[in-house]
Amino acid sequence: MSIIKSNSLVLFQGDSITNAGRNYEDANSLGHGYPLLIAAEFGRRYPEKNVRFLNRGVSGNRVVDLQERWQRDCLDLKPDWVSIYVGINDTWRRYDSNNPTTSEEYYDGYRKLILRTQENTEAGIILIEPYVLPVPEDRKTWREDLDPKIQAVRELAREFHTPYAALDGLFASLSAVVDPSFWAPDGVHPSPAGHAVIAKAWLEAMKV
Repeated sequence: MSIIKSNSLVLFQGDSITNAGRNYEDANSLGHGYPLLIAAEFGRRYPEKNVRFLNRGVSGNRVVDLQERWQRDCLDLKPDWVSIYVGINDTWRRYDSNNPTTSEEYYDGYRKLILRTQENTEAGIILIEPYVLPVPEDRKTWREDLDPKIQAVRELAREFHTPYAALDGLFASLSAVVDPSFWAPDGVHPSPAGHAVIAKAWLEAMKV
């Protein structure tokens, strides 16, 4: 039985992977990615629970951006569950803009988001770890920056005892079967199949 109770509000937070083309003019738009797939499957399994899903992912966001908008885009919404998926832009900006986020800054900022959520809401929290696949070739160099950030999210999940979707190893194992570009054409943004992988991992973590 799912740990999401009846009449709950589930909020998805993150960057473009979460955003997935949502319509900013429609507060209820879930986009075309894993939040939509999760809402669809949950609704199929538990129509009687009347659970509502919201997507507030914003393309390009890093932890510092989530901190800036956390009051209006999270706390003010009074969610019962907050799903947080952020980190790849904290790595990406080091390589395309020479604007790095250290793993310590990432960890500290992420931890403050969790603490603010716990202090101001009764919401449960689920964490999703970032991943990168080696397409194109230069993505391989990102591991040096991203790996400590993945470890930071795992440490936070242990500290706060949250459900956890471990994507990096999952996508690595799937990419041993077919070319990694099948799951994420640019190594970061999931294909439809990649979004389905994330949705499945999330649903399993939430015991759906």
